[in-house]
Amino acid sequence: METSYPKFILGNKITSEQQEFFNQHGFIHFKGFIEQETVSDIIQASEKVQQRWIDTEKTKVNGIPIKYGKDIDGSTIVQRFAFVNKHHSLFEELTKDPRFETLLDLIGPGARLGTEEKDGMVLNHYVNSSESKFTQMGWHTDGLRDIFHGQKLNPMLNVGIHLSTLKPENGGLRVLPGTHKQSLYQMLFRKKYFLDNKADHAEIAIAPSAGDLTIHDGRLWHRVAQSSVIGEESRRRVIYVPIIAGKYEPKNENSPTAFYQRFAGLVK
Repeated sequence: METSYPKFILGNKITSEQQEFFNQHGFIHFKGFIEQETVSDIIQASEKVQQRWIDTEKTKVNGIPIKYGKDIDGSTIVQRFAFVNKHHSLFEELTKDPRFETLLDLIGPGARLGTEEKDGMVLNHYVNSSESKFTQMGWHTDGLRDIFHGQKLNPMLNVGIHLSTLKPENGGLRVLPGTHKQSLYQMLFRKKYFLDNKADHAEIAIAPSAGDLTIHDGRLWHRVAQSSVIGEESRRRVIYVPIIAGKYEPKNENSPTAFYQRFAGLVK
């Protein structure tokens, strides 16, 4: 498993070196996108949303099931927040950071931040304990959902804002570089979607510091590895928001639950 790769600083434009790296490998890592103070504020905001959802026994947001689980002490937590940008002003403010406009250049004309579409801004909270139901995620591509919806495969990037500092043993994002250029057949059948958690000899471990930003192409094969440590040391939080192109398809509270989302139990 490779852990070393170039990391970049995001300025007011995507440089030719950054574009070339992204085009070749299908992912890119920017250091220090947000300050540590902002990271702490975001975590506090997520805990307020979590308490509100637990108190009101909320089960879905815009048709997307909320994933609940148990913390180390056995208390209930939200492990996957969909459309969190619609439930606290701090997340909404974060989506308006002008640097997101810069990131749109990785796709080109017609790209937008998907704050109203797909699952909106998502916050994942992983913890490896005996009670947790959300410790890993098997190999998948993000482009499969377009195929599920009978749509053509539009360009999509997944932007990750990392709220935890990780070493490879903490688990986290693993990518297969270059697989964003694969055929449709390989995209569908290279791995068993979500069921295959095995390490791949060609995978790269993304090991961010809290505040870093990563981007991966929606066609890229990736997984979330389980932490080999347990308890508090295993806790990791990451925000994802898509950059998308194609037809504008906003979600609202009356949006139906997609067929594939009914099998969320397959995804740990």
